[in-house]
Amino acid sequence: MPIASSALMAPISRAFVTALHAFSEREGVPLIRFRRGERKEDVATEHLRHFAGEEGVLFVGVAQEKTRVFRTERRRNPLTGAPYPWIVQGHAMVNQYYVYAVDRDFGLFFLKFSSYFPYTGRLCFNGHEYLKRQATQAGLALEPLENGIRSCADPARLQYLANGLTTERIERFARTWLARLPRALTEADRAAGYDYELSILQAEFSLTQVLDAPLSGRLFFEQVIRENLDLGRPDQVALIFKRRITRRTPGRFRTRVLTEGVTPSLYVDYRSSRIKQYHKEGRALRTETTVNDAGDFGIGKRLSNLAALRQVGFAANRRLLAVQRISHDCTIGEDRFRTLANPVRSGSQRAAALRFGTERVQALLGALVIFRLLPAVSQRRMCACIWRRCSGCVPRSSPRAASLTSCDGCGCTASSSASRTPTATASPTAACARRSS
Repeated sequence: MPIASSALMAPISRAFVTALHAFSEREGVPLIRFRRGERKEDVATEHLRHFAGEEGVLFVGVAQEKTRVFRTERRRNPLTGAPYPWIVQGHAMVNQYYVYAVDRDFGLFFLKFSSYFPYTGRLCFNGHEYLKRQATQAGLALEPLENGIRSCADPARLQYLANGLTTERIERFARTWLARLPRALTEADRAAGYDYELSILQAEFSLTQVLDAPLSGRLFFEQVIRENLDLGRPDQVALIFKRRITRRTPGRFRTRVLTEGVTPSLYVDYRSSRIKQYHKEGRALRTETTVNDAGDFGIGKRLSNLAALRQVGFAANRRLLAVQRISHDCTIGEDRFRTLANPVRSGSQRAAALRFGTERVQALLGALVIFRLLPAVSQRRMCACIWRRCSGCVPRSSPRAASLTSCDGCGCTASSSASRTPTATASPTAACARRSS
């Protein structure tokens, strides 16, 4: 009687590793063993600098990593005491093979294969690199950012190219390279129906807003961080991700502010997913949603669900920005504020300044709000409103009590006339509001 055992996996693993080494020698690409703590992206960038072809394999890297495996353990029958083998899941340090390559349409990417059963594979590529390649092939001029795009001659055309990154194109890209590289599954295995099925392990959806005034943008983002430290609260997270949150919702609800050098980053967590926001290269505000489990949003993990997941990610980015826009008095309007706070001249007419730091100006503006919103406001009621907003104002009646009322504390006056149009002016000594009946 056949006995299930992980010993049958060893020949498959040896054949797969041998095929990878033979591929490296045949294609003339180096086989590198990554050192502990070495960043694989740095190694790939160095090899890419010396790569002159349009597409091809840069190198094959080997790293020992902890991963989930299936192995055999010895058990005993509780009735007879006879031993028997049993396959269980566990974790072990296994060699992982990274194939770094360049694709004509997708740019730099890597395929990661496990050398032990179940021989899982991971495909990782960058959508911005894909977009840059497509723009170059279309003859579209652009100025790149690291992992982004700073400016473009035709943004609408660029967005059209970005929308071309569909599930069908990703599937075709993956199958093309899987066919070119050694695999643990043989032709007989694939004919029997055993093959790789693409699913979404992790997806990042980013929104990069390039700033016209980078210095003001840095000040803006630092103020955004200070004013939005409560974004990690359950009620705010529910608003940003548009998900119902109860006491049984797993995960930690928190806002994290991490500083790398002098650049702060804002993190908001929801289950295993998160939103990260930071000032990118001192030129842009970057907001990106990272989804580590599509099930957090009730979406399946198959690649066919990428379009639905994309809507979730981009909508979360925009809702976060909307919350911040409402809660923040934006410093980008500094020029307009300065124009309003200083005297201006239009032709032969001069308009006085609105000195927002003066108490009587604030009182006048508060009264004008009521004057604007309510259908009918009497002069007595409006002046009473101004008095309440000026500390120490004591009202007194003037000889023209029927048409004019003033207060000693601020010099405010209010009058009504059927022939005058609504105007508002303010000066250091007096404030005036006129209302058309």
